[in-house]
Amino acid sequence: MERTRFTVEKHQTLRERVVESIREAIVRGNLKAGERLAESDVAQRFGISRTPVREAFRQLESEGFLVVAPRRGATVSPVTDRDVFEFYTIKGILEGYAARVAAERLTDREIRRMEELNNQLEEYADRGDVRACLRVHNEFHEMFLRACGNEKLFKLVQSLVHQFQRFRLSLSVTGKLKKSIEQHRAIVKAFEARDADLAERLVKENADYGGDTFIREILDPQRPGDDRP
Repeated sequence: MERTRFTVEKHQTLRERVVESIREAIVRGNLKAGERLAESDVAQRFGISRTPVREAFRQLESEGFLVVAPRRGATVSPVTDRDVFEFYTIKGILEGYAARVAAERLTDREIRRMEELNNQLEEYADRGDVRACLRVHNEFHEMFLRACGNEKLFKLVQSLVHQFQRFRLSLSVTGKLKKSIEQHRAIVKAFEARDADLAERLVKENADYGGDTFIREILDPQRPGDDRP
């Protein structure tokens, strides 16, 4: 295993250090689908015992990043068209419902904050700052998810997003954030107009765009943009 594969954060627990570093390597494409990770190699790289590595592998498997087989170690899980399609379909339905409810609940101040976040997203996209783009993009969506007032829905979406974090990076990785920013502007205007139907539709379209972009640009560049699995 090459020593440049992982970054090591000292302030985290041993398990957290391994989880964060491997997750980051997978998200950024430094570790590819199907690539094998051996407990002994990772433990040596971090200078720790195998126990926290084993715990980290289990967590990453639950998040969908690794596939762990007895006596065979762990491999980076593949990302299929269906995985992406199903994730963004679920995300669109849940976030669309949240947007519908939030259209009547968002305050003017919160809507202005969403507009500010989208402007920040555009600035970070121009700089090519992927980490900042992901953070601000998440915060934009969290504004209306929280405003809908359904805590279980918010936690469910957050859990899904965390599990499929590498899908969310597709727009940043492929430089397609401009379109998403335009969609965000339309969503903000729908909230300003208190148009629940429009807000729901636009949020679903935003999710569809994320899925289509990942499949078209990352998984299958030869596929026409309007295809579905």
